[in-house]
Amino acid sequence: MSKEILAVVDSVSNEKGVDAGIVLEAIELALASATKRRHVADIDVEVSIDRETGEYTTHRRWQVVPDDDEDVPVEDEEEPFEFDPERHARLSQATGDNPEISLGDYIREPMAVSFGRIAAQTAKQVIVQKVREAERAQIVEAYQDRVGELVTGFVKRLDRGNIILDLGGNADAMVTRDELIPKEALRPGDRVRGYLQAVVPESRGPQLQVSRTSPELLKELFRIEVPEIGEGLIEIMGAARDAGLRAKIGVRSLDPRIDPVGACVGMRGSRVQAVSNELAGERVDIISWDENPAQYVINAMSPADVVSIVMDEEARSMDIAVDESQLAQAIGRGGQNVRLAMQLTGWSLNVMTEAEAEEKNEAAAEQMVRGFKEALEVDEEIATILVQEGFTGVDEVAYVPIEELQQIEEFDEELVDALRARARDVLVTQEIAREEELGGGVPDQDLVELEGMDGDLARRLATQGVISRDDLADLATDELVEMTGVDAERAGELIMAARAAWFEDDVA
Repeated sequence: MSKEILAVVDSVSNEKGVDAGIVLEAIELALASATKRRHVADIDVEVSIDRETGEYTTHRRWQVVPDDDEDVPVEDEEEPFEFDPERHARLSQATGDNPEISLGDYIREPMAVSFGRIAAQTAKQVIVQKVREAERAQIVEAYQDRVGELVTGFVKRLDRGNIILDLGGNADAMVTRDELIPKEALRPGDRVRGYLQAVVPESRGPQLQVSRTSPELLKELFRIEVPEIGEGLIEIMGAARDAGLRAKIGVRSLDPRIDPVGACVGMRGSRVQAVSNELAGERVDIISWDENPAQYVINAMSPADVVSIVMDEEARSMDIAVDESQLAQAIGRGGQNVRLAMQLTGWSLNVMTEAEAEEKNEAAAEQMVRGFKEALEVDEEIATILVQEGFTGVDEVAYVPIEELQQIEEFDEELVDALRARARDVLVTQEIAREEELGGGVPDQDLVELEGMDGDLARRLATQGVISRDDLADLATDELVEMTGVDAERAGELIMAARAAWFEDDVA
């Protein structure tokens, strides 16, 4: 029997790639489980296998517990300790037989056992379960640090639209239907590369989740095909994909002697073609990155040529004008080209013809001219000049450096001073109107300048009668939280800052 045990250990260890010690522990648990099944009572059994000879010994054991159940530490309060004479022994009884024994130790009694068919089947199930657990642990350990990397495997089988990949070493990965390239024909035995997105330990085994549609897969394939990327001479700035159809990847060179686009294309397109072949013929546009967002967007709109571009930094959007003959190409089939350009650059893009762009600009200019005429009480000529010089709002007229206004050929010093004064009056009037709309007074300067205070919060407090520091200092923390919605920590800090002056007066 001892030789048979060691033979089983060697066989399972070699076949499954599991440490022999883990297999021995599984057999010990299996034999203990099989022994317990031969007894009606719920006894505690321990089996020990000699790692050298394969000989095993079986003991029934009782754990030593305190004489009083209330002294027994309970880890799970939902299942309080209950003394079981089949599994426990009182300390006073145990020390009577063995004075050196202590709490938590075990009293062991040798058992002579033989296994029937049912017990053997139970042992087999336990061994299989423990070996599977060990295999799962090995796979998790092997792949948990590889998330975000490229993995290669062979199609093992198709499972309800999903693909199961054999990565070798008893590791399987799943490519779900959503992560497969549409219309890609994969068959068992096909070699496939994918991007490892996650390792999810599950009861049936670790689930290695692989993607064929992720933009990260495109980046990793270029890192393999383009040595300059791996050497740090070219940097990938972003990627966007319409899996199986088209993709865009932004690159820049960290060495002025290297053309990033040419390096990624390769001799006669060999490098980009290798990537395209790996992605089921997906067409890849290589875009030169530019620190100027407008120029980067122009590059990303390739192959369409951009005639003009208007950027709104606050809305993070751009209006792009193209020749009418290139409008369809700029937008792409189903909006594909402009959609990929937006994903790549991170800007919202509105593509239109030159005529549409001109009409939109004229409408916007007319609206700004009307706004200046009404707000500054000037004629159309002056308002038009302001718009033509790039001014878009009254606040710019009020606060830009005075030299910018004085440089306008049609404006003299007197007109500049008048425009700035009117613009500031308009802003003050608007602020007063806004505060009146909020229904409160104007906060004192000492409240606005309080440490931790901001203008918006000060105005909100003023609408509720808290105008000065003393008013704020009289509040309780919960009152301030209820009035403004700030968290309790910030409310307490603001109140203490307002009360600081009181303590300074007491010291004085």
